[in-house]
Amino acid sequence: MFPSKYITPEGHARLLAELDDLWRVQRPKVVQAVTEAAALGDRSENAEYIYGKKMLREIDRRVRFLRKRLDGMVVVSSPPSDPNRIFFGAWVRLEDEEGQTMEVRIVGPDEFDPKRNWISLDSPMARALMRKQVDDEVIVHTPAGEKSYVILGIRYAP
Repeated sequence: MFPSKYITPEGHARLLAELDDLWRVQRPKVVQAVTEAAALGDRSENAEYIYGKKMLREIDRRVRFLRKRLDGMVVVSSPPSDPNRIFFGAWVRLEDEEGQTMEVRIVGPDEFDPKRNWISLDSPMARALMRKQVDDEVIVHTPAGEKSYVILGIRYAP
């Protein structure tokens, strides 16, 4: 299964900024360092040259990935027509079986962040939550077994 092509405006801006930094700042620095290292002579035993070429390959690989990933990406910048249901970009307040509450945000696979409780649209929890509404109970299939949650709230603005 391919990752979803949905992304928030903030996530899209972050990926564009990373691409711009790699292409306009990092890559020229590494190219300059490789050029200087190559001018020193024997390239087969030149650690700076070998390391620089490796860094250049890694930067180019990431640039190719970002360009391919950003192509056709769908930026979701407005709330859905039915804000009472859970869709992409929603902040969802949940209560588990033990009465513990938590809030998660459903974002694209390029922006998930466990520290911020941002979950990928492709995750089992997000798939279970989609199109549900307040007071619905959802069962999430996890590697540790099934977990049950009740939806306490849904919002689309921070």
